[in-house]
Amino acid sequence: MLHPSPIVRRRSRRIMVGSVPVGGDAPISVQSMTNTETCDVAATVGQIRQLADAGADIVRVSVPSMDAAAAFAKIRPQVGVPLVADIHFDYKIALAVAKTGVDCLRINPGNIGREDRVSAVIAAARDNGIPIRIGVNAGSLEKELQRKYPEPCADAMVESALRHIDILDKHDFHDFKVSLKASDIYMTVEAYRKLAPQIEQPLHLGITEAGGLRAGTVKSSVGLGMLLMDGIGDTIRISLAADPVEEVKVGWDILKSMRLRAKGINSAACPSCSRPNFAVLATMNELERRLEDVREPLDVAVIGCYVNGPGESREAHVGVTGSAPRNLVFVGGKPHHKVESGSLIDDLEQTIRAALAEQAAARDSAAGSLIAKA
Repeated sequence: MLHPSPIVRRRSRRIMVGSVPVGGDAPISVQSMTNTETCDVAATVGQIRQLADAGADIVRVSVPSMDAAAAFAKIRPQVGVPLVADIHFDYKIALAVAKTGVDCLRINPGNIGREDRVSAVIAAARDNGIPIRIGVNAGSLEKELQRKYPEPCADAMVESALRHIDILDKHDFHDFKVSLKASDIYMTVEAYRKLAPQIEQPLHLGITEAGGLRAGTVKSSVGLGMLLMDGIGDTIRISLAADPVEEVKVGWDILKSMRLRAKGINSAACPSCSRPNFAVLATMNELERRLEDVREPLDVAVIGCYVNGPGESREAHVGVTGSAPRNLVFVGGKPHHKVESGSLIDDLEQTIRAALAEQAAARDSAAGSLIAKA
């Protein structure tokens, strides 16, 4: 069953990225980034929609040129999810994108150049209600910091962030969030832990260039898990050398595992051994495929034998315990019915969808009662 997370989150200032609140008591948002050529409007719109369908709350789009800024202006009205424009160095691109309905600017004010250019970008953000994301990366620290520190380190990243923050503070601009990313877990975690108590703004978490699907998932889960356990983090991105849709799925799985957000099926499944009375792996894989459309949270346990099966199944909304001659299905923590292995997948899907419908009906009934009392 669903239980509240024991994690006490860091207090932070709430900002709005389009329609999505970030920081304060808002849910931790899941972000990804397109890897299409931004000037290919159709491809970029298609990928943004795929990411939104997978559960991305916010999508970042690289805008490296004025041609890309013109393409962004065409992309923005075709998608509903909030978009962050990723811009480096050229303040003119930031000014152009600010007029297109962009929801956030990812640009480091210290990299823009002259004071008048910095002021122009901040004024454009303020006038259009656009927050800024300061994004510090261990691989692209300022030259002065590279001379000061023999190699990238957490202190250098924090100093870089504070330099950019100081510029925004001098312009009395406070609607920003900050990221401090490195490919090294320990450096990243140390940097966030050092910066977190020094500012009130939301923190965007990520392990940059984490690797391929498997290695990157592990590295991101370990690093972000350490920070999230500390209560640090208001929005996350899993950086994978893979289909960005996988980034969204992994991000959601991390948050679900830590009980920080709930969406879709939260599965408990045994890795299988010689004891199962049905094909656990095939059953779990097929259920995940069939239930990808589910957005309502529901705990499901698929356990192949009677060693751990009853205990896990009682803790789930719907669970199955392998047994002979027929498998035992639990609903709401209690034994419900038995089913042959040959029809198990169809039966579980039907049982899960029935539980979801019942859950939705109960929620609607409760909402109706509140309205009637009001």
